[in-house]
Amino acid sequence: MKKAGTLLILLALAFVFRSCGNSSDPTTWNEDQINKWFEESAYLNGWSVKPDVSVNKREFAIAYNKNKERWDKAFAFLKNTDLASLEAKRHDIDGDNVYAIVSESVTKNPEDAKFEAHKRYADIQHLISGSELMSVTPVTKKGEVLSPYDETKDLEFMTVSESSDYIGTPDNFLLFFPSELHRPGVKVGENAPVKKIVVKVKL
Repeated sequence: MKKAGTLLILLALAFVFRSCGNSSDPTTWNEDQINKWFEESAYLNGWSVKPDVSVNKREFAIAYNKNKERWDKAFAFLKNTDLASLEAKRHDIDGDNVYAIVSESVTKNPEDAKFEAHKRYADIQHLISGSELMSVTPVTKKGEVLSPYDETKDLEFMTVSESSDYIGTPDNFLLFFPSELHRPGVKVGENAPVKKIVVKVKL
């Protein structure tokens, strides 16, 4: 009887551990599970553009899990829309929950671009044409505040102590979360025209 009771306890524990290992909550996942989810790319919903190596995989997995419907709408819009023909303006996808801003500009010199941050939205940034340098750094590297946080624009500008550089092209997209300060729009080589879409996903 004692052995049977011990066996039942062991089986119950094994079930619990197995359930934890297969948890659908990314906050409980280990690095292998995070990487597997990211590489399988089901979140893209068929969009052929790949995420940049700079993407914070764990933060993305957690954010996606919390607001799957919003992220799915964002990626469906990117997949099903002729981005090249989009007018440079705001395009509503799901009201203020998900919307896209299309812009046409000339890339800047580094000294003319500022680091920025958001508190309520994540950015999916994708170059429709052209290429630009985007710098990113954790919020812990924040320096001097250049423009205080504007709640209506969900925007703040600042300096940073250090950052890493990545290049956005039509072949990739970058993701920026509130925990990341970023500086988009910088020239790659020479100043050049770009057309870009930024999809804002409310967190």
